[in-house]
Amino acid sequence: MAILEKYVESILYFEGITQEELTYVSRNSVTRTYNPNEIIFSEGERAEGLWIVERGQVKIHKLNPEGNEHILHLRGPSKTFNDISALDGGNNPANATALSEVKVWLIPSDVILYLLEDNPRIALNVIRLLAKRVRSLVGQIEDIALYSVMVRLARFLIKQTTDPSLSGPGVTRTAIAAHLNTTPQTISVVLRELETLGAIEFNRHHISIINKTKLNMIALL
Repeated sequence: MAILEKYVESILYFEGITQEELTYVSRNSVTRTYNPNEIIFSEGERAEGLWIVERGQVKIHKLNPEGNEHILHLRGPSKTFNDISALDGGNNPANATALSEVKVWLIPSDVILYLLEDNPRIALNVIRLLAKRVRSLVGQIEDIALYSVMVRLARFLIKQTTDPSLSGPGVTRTAIAAHLNTTPQTISVVLRELETLGAIEFNRHHISIINKTKLNMIALL
């Protein structure tokens, strides 16, 4: 349980948690492992609690009636997911699937609610983090509605440099396409265009930013 305590202490939610509360969380949480493409939970199921990634990459996604996928979030080590359902006791609003070999921790909803009632600082942390998540979603909607695939991909590549959740095993061009609301073929075409413009270099397995200033200009940042 010492591993979980390390992750809990590094997450914004739990800044200010007492040792007694940390011990309570550790004793009442469980760890689970998943293989690549294995479903962690499905949309509409009753939520079990708050999930924390220890190892690997997880995609949070929805499917339209035709079966096309849109990835809402990519979550890597030390990141949480299914936050809203853990707090309101509702059903899962989306699906969660392992992109790679994954190890996750599950903190049950009643444990989270106990902490919120017991520690006002944690409750304030939750408000701040949820506000940050809302801003992120608004940004995603704005990108999809207002900007071209080239701008969206350039912004994604820039975010990859500071957010490990957006890269690593399982974050393929297909996954990037599903996250940016386009197709893998379009991603490949735009990558070649970005390379021609001198912003990046890429091969089948790796993308390197060689001119960040130019990439920022393309991203309209």
